[in-house]
This record gives sequence, C-alpha cells and structure tokens, in this order.
Amino acid sequence: MRNFPSYKQSKPSGTYDAIVIGSGLGGMTTAALLSQHGQKVLVLEKHYTIGGFTHVFKRKDYEWDVGIHYVGDMHSQRKLMPRLFQYITDGKLQWEDMGEVYDRIVFTDKTYDLVKGREQLVAKLKSEFNTPEDHAAIDRYMEAVKKVIIASRNFYSMKVIPGWPGKWIRKWVSQKFLQYSDKTTLEVLRSFTQNEKLIGVLCGQYGDYGLPPAESSFAMHAILVSHYFNGGYFPIGGSGKIAEYIYPQIKAGGGEVYSNAEVQEILIKGNKAVGVRMADGNELMAEKVISNAGVFNTFQRLIDPQHPLYPKLQRQFEGLSASVAHICLYIGIKKSNRELQLPKSNFWIYPGYDHDQNVKEYLENPDEKPFPVVYISFPSAKDPDWEKRYPGTATIEIISLAPYDWFKNWENTRWGKRGEEYEALKEKWSQRLLENLYAQLPHLRGDIDYYELSTPLSTKNFTAYQSGEIYGLEHSPARFRNENLTPHTPIKNLYLTGQDIVSCGIGGALMGGLITSSAILRKNLVKNIMG
Repeated sequence: MRNFPSYKQSKPSGTYDAIVIGSGLGGMTTAALLSQHGQKVLVLEKHYTIGGFTHVFKRKDYEWDVGIHYVGDMHSQRKLMPRLFQYITDGKLQWEDMGEVYDRIVFTDKTYDLVKGREQLVAKLKSEFNTPEDHAAIDRYMEAVKKVIIASRNFYSMKVIPGWPGKWIRKWVSQKFLQYSDKTTLEVLRSFTQNEKLIGVLCGQYGDYGLPPAESSFAMHAILVSHYFNGGYFPIGGSGKIAEYIYPQIKAGGGEVYSNAEVQEILIKGNKAVGVRMADGNELMAEKVISNAGVFNTFQRLIDPQHPLYPKLQRQFEGLSASVAHICLYIGIKKSNRELQLPKSNFWIYPGYDHDQNVKEYLENPDEKPFPVVYISFPSAKDPDWEKRYPGTATIEIISLAPYDWFKNWENTRWGKRGEEYEALKEKWSQRLLENLYAQLPHLRGDIDYYELSTPLSTKNFTAYQSGEIYGLEHSPARFRNENLTPHTPIKNLYLTGQDIVSCGIGGALMGGLITSSAILRKNLVKNIMG
C-alpha cells in the first residue's frame, strides 16, 4: 500500500481536531472512529509504511506479515471484534478460517492439537488427559477462564471514565477481575492440578503474550486462550489490507495519514497538549494529541523532561516493564503451498513441559540450551488470496525469544549496515531456527530459496519500542494493578491508545482504539457498532 503521503515529500497543512502519533492498529482505529464522528484527524507514522505491527514487507517474490499471525473471535458478526473491523473498514476486510486445528503444541514426546470450539477443545483435552482428576482440573480451568472474561468487561469498559470518579468506579467494579489478575498463571493452574504435563499443554500458547506461567498474570492467559476458543483466522489478502481499508475512512473525514513522519515531542502549554514538534522542527497543532507510541515512549521520550509534570508521569508507571523481545526468521520458497503440503495450523515447539525452567536455562546458556519456545507460522497457506498474488511460492515465519541485551553492542548502528559480526550472529540464529523447522517438516530441507532474520534491533528501528519489545508492557500481575493505564493522562487533551491500555495483540490494540475514542467522544460507541 503506497497511496498515502510521505512527510518527506509533502507537509500537512491546516488545522486538525486530533493528531494521532503512530499508525498501528490502536492509532488507526482511534483515527477512523473519530473521523466517522465528524473529527478531522492527522495520523503521523515514523516508519516508511503505515500499519504498525499490521504492516507487510516484501523481498524478491515474497511478502511477509510482521505482526499478525492469526486472530481469534472472528467467527460471528454477533461478536464485537468482527463488527468493529467491519465498521472501521467499511465492510471490506474479510477473514479466512484456519480450520479445525489452529495450534499444535509440540513436545519431544507428543503433539497436542488445539481444536476449534470450546466444547470440542474440552473433549480433546480430556481424551489426552483421561484420569478423573485431570477431567476435574480441566473443568475448573475452563470455568476460571470464563469468570475472567465476564469480569474483564467491567474492568475495561470503565477505563473510559476520567479523573477521580473513574478511579473510584474502577476500584469498585474491578475486584473480581483483580482476584485473577493478581495471581500468576502457574499459581492458578497449580490450584487445579499437579499434573505438570497438563499445565505445560494448557500454557502452550504463552508465546502469544510473552511471559511464561510463573511470571504472567492469569487474567492475560485467560483472555488469550478464550480469544481462540472459536478458532484462528487470517486476513484475506494479508494483514496489510487492514490499514489499507481503514485509511479511506480517515480520508473521508478530511483527515490524513503520513509516513516518514517522526514526532520528536508533544507540545504542552501549561497543562494542556496543543500539538507536536516533528524531528525536522516543524510544529503541527491540534485540539487533542493521542499517542499510540506506547506508555514508555510517550512519557519518557515525547514529553519535555523540564515540564513540571514530568516526575509525576514517571512515578505513575513505576513497577512496569517492557515485554519480551524476539527474533523472527522470514522464509521464502519457490514452490506452492499445495506442492509443499504446508499446514494452516501454527506449531508451538517446546523442549520440555516446564516452560519457566525452559526459559531460565536458555537465558543462562543460550548457545548450549534449546530454544524455550519456537513458533512456526505458514502465512501463505492461511491466505486464500496468496496464490493470485504470488503464484508458485510459499512463505514461512519462525519466531523465538531473544533479549534485546544480546544485540545491544550494535544498537547505535544503522539498519542493514551493522557489520560482519552482526550478520554472522544472525546467520547462527537462522540456522538454529531452520533446524527446528526441518525437525517438523523434513521434506523442506533443500527447498529454501530466501531467508532473512529480524532481531530486537529491527523491531526498535521500525516501531520505536526502545527494548525491541513486541507486546508493549509486559502482562504481569503488576500491569493490571496499575490505575493509570487508561486513555486519560494528567495532561489535558493528551490521550493514550493501543495495546498498553488494554492488552497485547490485535484484539488489545483494536479495543484500545475503541476505548480511547469512546472516552474522547463521550459516547457509547459499542452501541453504535453493534447496531
């Protein structure tokens, strides 16, 4: 998608009701919803393309999605997520069902399939773990997940209310949710069962939110697994279609989305946000500024440290940490998905059932110990439109954990020009990831035409997340206790949107946009959207 303007070629002019920093899904959703309610919105994106983690990139005869690997909850138009996507894309965005098995949880001794449908999944788990104790544990687990989802509705919907009234109401209505979010995933699961294999399987998707069971909040775990109970889906035409279809809604409201538009500072007069200063010194003014750049970027990098509120803003987010960083190997093959018999299901590969131990051993000795998790996705096989766009080819993506510190020596070098030592390190990781692929699909050995590894430095370069994190703030119990992760900030007319005010991933970013727009417009947008 290249039909949007570049800030390098032309500058925005005129006045705007709102400026949105960052064109990720949270920012684009906010901009589209405000545009559809009569506001003129300017979206500014640092990267050369728009869409944040929904953008795609191309090399040779291939295209890869950088952030969206599959999405849940798209099975029914009675659900909010598909209705909201329809609303902000004018009904153009369509989704492909991945089929009965969306995730395969692979251990050295056995593979467990996660199947579509809550009842079917329960039956499948009970067939794999067939003692009465296991069955009782599975039932209690599913009941706990259900309770989290019900409790989360009040927890999130009340974020729209500003000031002290909002804090008081949230404190009152969030008690049930916090009972679960205060506990780690492992704590809750161990209260149901001591079967480590069962716990290992139930946590087999933990990579989707980044923290192993002893560190993650059970609320995040429950929200994630529930999201996929009705299967996995993929955007037809690739995830680049999301921003492509949202963009016209912003344009129709008189707004615009600019790429190559790096914001250096949020301009504040007294205690009121009035616009932004660009990296070239140009100042753009608006009645409201909305940051989709993440909490840490917003308050540590985009606010003048000399502003009287700066120390207070830093204190508000003490105890919060950035989420995990990763490496991703993008692979292209000059054969079709059908020739290669590539599955639509994702693979989650683990060296053992104790996820926390796997991570601990790997971080202490990455060269000797296996990856604690390897995720393999087959995007070209998931997209029914792929063969029309790239006939006779296929793509694969392989992801694993890799802390930012491992690549810190090169953080001041330029992307694409980091030197031979860095390239050698990337090649070492690439070969290790390829061996994990061949262990699952040995017939692919010798067929790889192209591969390219991204590191946490790549993530930092393209998203401005300072630690190369993929999920914004980490989803620990402390994150859900923080009272300041709402659209509202202590600075008047400065708002937050995106995954940091809800939770990670496409669902969290989308709902972040909905919550922020509802707060700004002071309208129940859910009512509008659900019709």
